[in-house]
Amino acid sequence: MNGYMGKLLRVDLTRSIIEDEPLREEYARQYLGGSGLAARYLYDLLDTHTDPLGPENPLLFLTGPLVGTPAPACGRYEVCARSPLTGLWGEANSGGFFGPELRFAGYDGILITGRAERPVYLSIVEGQAALRPAAHLWGRDTYATQELIRQELGEPRARVACIGPGGENLVRYAAIMNDHGRAAGRTGMGAVMGSKLLKGIAVRGSAQVPLADAAAFRTASRQAWDLVKDDIQTQMMRLGGSLFWMDMAMMYGDAPQRYFTQGEWAGAEKLTASAMVDSIFLRPRACYRCPIACGREVRLERYGLPRADGPEYETVASFGNLLLCDDLEAVAYAGHLCNVYGLDTISAGSTIAFATYLFAQGLIGEKETGGLALRWGDLEPALRLVEMIAHRQGFGDLLAEGSRAVGRHFGVEELAAQVNGLELPMHEPRAFSGQGLVYATSPRGACHMQGDIYIVQQGQWVPELGVVAGERQGETEAEVTATVRSMDWRALTNSLIMCHYENPPLELVLSMLNGATGWSLTVEELAVTGERISNLKRCLNGRLGLTRDNDRLPALVLQRLEDGGTEGYVPDFGRLLEMYYRVRGWDPQTGMPRPQKLAELGLEGCSSGGRV
Repeated sequence: MNGYMGKLLRVDLTRSIIEDEPLREEYARQYLGGSGLAARYLYDLLDTHTDPLGPENPLLFLTGPLVGTPAPACGRYEVCARSPLTGLWGEANSGGFFGPELRFAGYDGILITGRAERPVYLSIVEGQAALRPAAHLWGRDTYATQELIRQELGEPRARVACIGPGGENLVRYAAIMNDHGRAAGRTGMGAVMGSKLLKGIAVRGSAQVPLADAAAFRTASRQAWDLVKDDIQTQMMRLGGSLFWMDMAMMYGDAPQRYFTQGEWAGAEKLTASAMVDSIFLRPRACYRCPIACGREVRLERYGLPRADGPEYETVASFGNLLLCDDLEAVAYAGHLCNVYGLDTISAGSTIAFATYLFAQGLIGEKETGGLALRWGDLEPALRLVEMIAHRQGFGDLLAEGSRAVGRHFGVEELAAQVNGLELPMHEPRAFSGQGLVYATSPRGACHMQGDIYIVQQGQWVPELGVVAGERQGETEAEVTATVRSMDWRALTNSLIMCHYENPPLELVLSMLNGATGWSLTVEELAVTGERISNLKRCLNGRLGLTRDNDRLPALVLQRLEDGGTEGYVPDFGRLLEMYYRVRGWDPQTGMPRPQKLAELGLEGCSSGGRV
């Protein structure tokens, strides 16, 4: 199989069996790789009886046909399973170098089932896989774990994906960490890994991805590299990382403040990319073959850290804006602690901010928090809570369940800013109406990476696929259609796998994909592939219990904010959702794809829970 290593590694932890399995070429043709291919593999393995933290929940690491090739910014991997946070489809995406190295080690992915008797880690070196004892690593943080595994293997250049105490203690939004603070962060894949007593996976190899037409591929990839390198967004990312968005976010009202209840906040000026450059910034960090280099390395001298992985926009907004804390060094340290313990910074910061909101509203007090006074602007309790969450200590044990569970515990679930259990990212649906549709209907809960409308509004268009910008608070069918097409496009990029921060012309993406695989796909066929992936995930969620009632936005983001860039706007969500179903070809009564839509996509029988 050109463009693929042609095999998966199957690991049965219960029986300590490791074996190779040929990659199913017909699946790859229909779903490419990454989360799309993972959904196809897991569709037949998941149902409502699958315990997300039980040995029966399969955990799948997958790369895509562009990963580990000369294509720019294609150094990512996906981790998929049933989510312990949402109970629905779970997927997490990470950059760095682990994904390419897995391919160099000889595999397109790893399918892990069962549960080990005692902690283990998996090593794959030059195609040779083994399970190794990890009891001595249990309790170690993610940075120490990566280094100790490399030392044990005698492979200083091995890449390691691992969990920290958060995953070990089954925090429902635990992350899988690799490389320089890179995280497969959302939906709790680290908890699934911890439930299997799998501490880490180390990969190292020297194989090359076979290319059907190496010359054509390299020509297209060089052109894509040059275009990405010179793109204005790339230059802004290289200078300020993803935090460059903070200035734009404040202008549009896109950055939520005081737990989604405030439109403007002067303190955000101290949390910008320029503020980071002027205070704690050391240098940029890049993933595999990436001209963007959005990662940051910073110094946190107040906390005794001469070098640490710097925070991204989502982390800064979660621990800064949501909590009204303008202390950038403290916010960066909160992000560092989440990386150390292996926690999703969005869910951790948002859940702590929710608790602070409840405290401010008088709905909980120090009796409930174990003596912690949660005040806007004071990050010290939040830093303590990150550690308590990771170790499930005291009040942290409840927060480790996520904001939906916290709200349910105190009888105010409707106040939690979440969709299907996944906390909202740091982009306001009141600023971009299409973003609210993405949150409400995304296959993994509230997620900006399933359709980043705020980026589309800044000019990152794919006109050949209908991904174009309209009015940012528009509510016409044309704008809903563009939102749907954006979600299908992200279904594709999460399957190829490509970084969302790059935007080469679609013709070059197709040239790279066809040069790698030899398939000669057209734009129309690629569009159908993205739509097929979106619909398959929807059907899979239907099998896991999702209904039309799940497609909703939390109450707090449907209240007007009279100050800030949202200008008092609240989306007419019911009207938008009705148009969304119509554009999708989904039944508005059930929220599921109609049979004729599934037939168009080659998914007959999927809606009834049958086999694809």
